[in-house]
Amino acid sequence: MTLPFFVYGTLRPGEVNHDFFLRGRTLSERPARLADAVLYDGPGYPYVVEEPGGVVSGDLVTARPEEYGELLVALDLLEDYAPGDPGNLYERVAREVTSVGDGKTVQAWVYVAAPGVAARLRARGKRIEGGDWSVR
Repeated sequence: MTLPFFVYGTLRPGEVNHDFFLRGRTLSERPARLADAVLYDGPGYPYVVEEPGGVVSGDLVTARPEEYGELLVALDLLEDYAPGDPGNLYERVAREVTSVGDGKTVQAWVYVAAPGVAARLRARGKRIEGGDWSVR
């Protein structure tokens, strides 16, 4: 399934991993929001934890078709995600994301905290109020 990516931390424009992973590989990048999710601060990067009523700000990134396969692999590695691996820090899931500019909703890949990580964050993590890591 070829989907755009919802990025909310170090992959956003102006952040440390944006240029390394995304520069020249995208067709578009536009502000977007993910509903029913909150952000927690991690060691230099954030985690999305799914939670009703929350909203996370980020960017909807559409990859160039010829870059999509390599980009998907690179982002999975960056996020320590491997399908079915119980040691994952993140899970890559398809979720509805709303574009800020036109209000359209689209399915996008989102890296959310893996269940064990999410449980630890809910118990003792530092929540990022307002859901925007860039203004933490």
